Amino acid sequence: MKHDLVIRGGQVIDGTGTPGFQADVAIQGGQIVQVGTVTGSGLEEIDARGLLVTPGFVDIHTHYDGQAVWDSHLAPSSIHGVTTALMGNCGVGFAPCRAEDRETLIALMEGVEDIPGPVLHEGLSWSWESFPEYLDALERKERDIDIGALLPHGALRVHVMGERALELENATQAEIATMRALTAEAVAAGAFGASTSRTISHKTLAGDSTPTLKAQEEELIGLAAGLAEGGGGLLEMISDWNTPDPATEFAIVRRVAAASGRPILFSLTARHDRTEAWKELLDLSDEAAANGLDIRPVFPPRPIGILLGLVGSQNPFSGCPSYKEIAHLAPGERAAAMRDPGRRAKILSEDRVAGSNFPLITRLSWSRMFPFGDPPDYAPPREKSLEAQAQRAGVKPEEFTYDHLAEGDGTNFLFAPLTNFADYTLDASAECMRHRNAIIGLSDGGAHVGFISDGSFPTFVLMYWHSRGFSIEELVRRQTSDTARAMGLRDRGVVAPGMLADLNIIALDELGLERPRMLHDLPAGGKRLMQGSRGYRATIKRGVVTYRDGVATGALPGKLLRRGRD
Repeated sequence: MKHDLVIRGGQVIDGTGTPGFQADVAIQGGQIVQVGTVTGSGLEEIDARGLLVTPGFVDIHTHYDGQAVWDSHLAPSSIHGVTTALMGNCGVGFAPCRAEDRETLIALMEGVEDIPGPVLHEGLSWSWESFPEYLDALERKERDIDIGALLPHGALRVHVMGERALELENATQAEIATMRALTAEAVAAGAFGASTSRTISHKTLAGDSTPTLKAQEEELIGLAAGLAEGGGGLLEMISDWNTPDPATEFAIVRRVAAASGRPILFSLTARHDRTEAWKELLDLSDEAAANGLDIRPVFPPRPIGILLGLVGSQNPFSGCPSYKEIAHLAPGERAAAMRDPGRRAKILSEDRVAGSNFPLITRLSWSRMFPFGDPPDYAPPREKSLEAQAQRAGVKPEEFTYDHLAEGDGTNFLFAPLTNFADYTLDASAECMRHRNAIIGLSDGGAHVGFISDGSFPTFVLMYWHSRGFSIEELVRRQTSDTARAMGLRDRGVVAPGMLADLNIIALDELGLERPRMLHDLPAGGKRLMQGSRGYRATIKRGVVTYRDGVATGALPGKLLRRGRD
């Protein structure tokens, strides 16, 4: 028999967590048709001897809501083995939306997910108003991966309540009923669920809170009930859990899950200011699962942090008046100007905070910032902090930091972990990885484009955690069948006959992360951080090779997924 593609002799890590085995994989018509000894030949054959053959990765927390409208290549996720992504998380997105509310939703996305307003103004076609029309617009574009979308509660609330949503007023019974009906309509059209945000850190650049911050329990139950009435789907949420006891807020989540019967995913991070709260939430989610409630935490496999530098959106000296005088220069020219002794002395004498427009500036400390080298180090020891290195050099931390940024061509980065690194270890992430109810995620692919490039999570997971004793089989399962089932997808995530032919061929001993670089390829000339990978010999989507050795082939077999139809 002649197959479309045959992968020969690879070590199949099938996505179920069971031990790997050597086998051929035959693909026909976009599906896996045989795993074992394949006697037939392929129109194309790939020699995978000595390589891993895994399912394509499924990322359940991304923000490609804008990029998916204008871009067929959903990088960085697609260059790190991701073949399916779920977007629309954290309650932000672009549908439903009346023409008069477009600026509001752009401002919210710009503030919450750090996607520049000019990029969104230029890139979004706005050929929709309703959420079903938004899905139709997405469906018209070919891509290198599959995408599914959640209905964002923030956009929904503004659409139904107008200014009252922005003023954080309670929804009326009639408004809750309308949101419930529109949620059912979105799910019936193919939404994978809905998302909401209850965190004070989600604000517009003007400082306005996300419209869903104070949504009442009755409104959340109405949202979840709309999912059930539309045919299913999940509710994704983020919260600060800032009640005196996290169990109080978690009890609301339990009641929403019990009333609607819908799965709930919530973001779980180990905060640096409340170092024990994550443990209680992890226990509460395990308890809920034991009681038959489908409530699962989604956690980051490494610190969530920001990259600061002259080529980035911000650096520790961006607010200084004498730095602003040279901020327009190219990074290399700016670095040279910074090395001038007179300017150096002026910048170091100025207030870094007073003139800053960076809301996180007060959360940064020299003891929790690190030079970000090559290869990138996401778990640096305390002695590598800027403070520790400055102390050993006998200078002030701000002087050491300034000189590091001003070196060479001005492309040095600083790494500032904001969560999951309170004790300078990744112990919190390791503990979550030992809980089968917890899900690896929070890559935020497509968001925070000037500060992070965490779409590289899948590569990091295989590299770092395998070297720390986790089996490659379990690490693959956590990013394939586990995340696919959490989305409600049963046709992918496992290497087996009848499954979708979404695959990665990986040289594990060559797997690596490249140093992030700044690209200027977004609409309106916008810039974004991009982090490449090494070790992916091929990524295959629906039986078609989309990437070879990290380079796009130009094939675009990905599509919009509609829940209940795909």
